[in-house]
Amino acid sequence: MEAMRIVVSGMWLQDPDSLSSGNSKLLMVFVGMVAVALVVQAIALIAMALGAAKARKRGLEIVEELRTKVMPILDSSHGFIQDTAPKMKIITENFVETSHVIRTKAQEFDLTASDLNSKTRAQVARVDGMVTSVLNTTSDISETVQRGFKIPVREFSGLMNGLKAGLDVLVGRTKGSGGGRQNGRRDSDPGW
Repeated sequence: MEAMRIVVSGMWLQDPDSLSSGNSKLLMVFVGMVAVALVVQAIALIAMALGAAKARKRGLEIVEELRTKVMPILDSSHGFIQDTAPKMKIITENFVETSHVIRTKAQEFDLTASDLNSKTRAQVARVDGMVTSVLNTTSDISETVQRGFKIPVREFSGLMNGLKAGLDVLVGRTKGSGGGRQNGRRDSDPGW
């Protein structure tokens, strides 16, 4: 509307000789087109405003519907969280206490295992000492028994060899001096 006023006032201020009748008609057509465009624009703006109002109303309905459906869920969730919070706190405290008990028992078990290990090592060393002592004693007894038998057997063997040699000498003298012996040696045995 304002544009029409400007155009009309512009036409009044011009000289009447400057506008020809053809130009004047073109100007009127142009002003009419502008007026129609403004009316169409106003109608479109009103339609958009009505559409926006309907969309706003529908949006509010959807929000209200969501609120009616979500609020009970939120309320029950809030109640559930309030009910379970103390229980979860107790559970975590129990886990902490159980962790401390397990750690203490693990340390006790480690001490017991270490003590048992050291006692087992001591017993193994003791048994090893006993077995070594028994083996050494058995070896000493075996050597003593061997010496106890060897020496008398050697002495007896030496005595028997001496007697045999003495008997051989006596028997050799009684048989005669020419019995194949010269200077205490046999003729058949040059190594004697």
